Amino acid sequence: MASVSVIIPCYNGEKYLAEAIESVLAQTYPVTEIIVVDNASTDNSKAVLARYPQVKYIHIYPNQGPSGACNKGISESIGEYIVILDFDDRLLPNAIEIGLSNL
Repeated sequence: MASVSVIIPCYNGEKYLAEAIESVLAQTYPVTEIIVVDNASTDNSKAVLARYPQVKYIHIYPNQGPSGACNKGISESIGEYIVILDFDDRLLPNAIEIGLSNL
């Protein structure tokens, strides 16, 4: 079974971050890890993550933009495949399973 890392770059994502994480946890294909890269947020994004001890949290400062946050997450990931999910987006429950079946 292929290993999959989901990277969620986040900047002030307090309002939507939990929904993004929940959509990853609800996948029909098990993910190896979820990494949230907090890109110098000034809101309570870190507090949202306290509800998800299984999520790896990385804080970067100063803000490095979306690509900097993604690159940091990729460099810290262990998965064979990488899924990038914006903090204000959600995955359909079978998104990863379908993606892997099309390889």
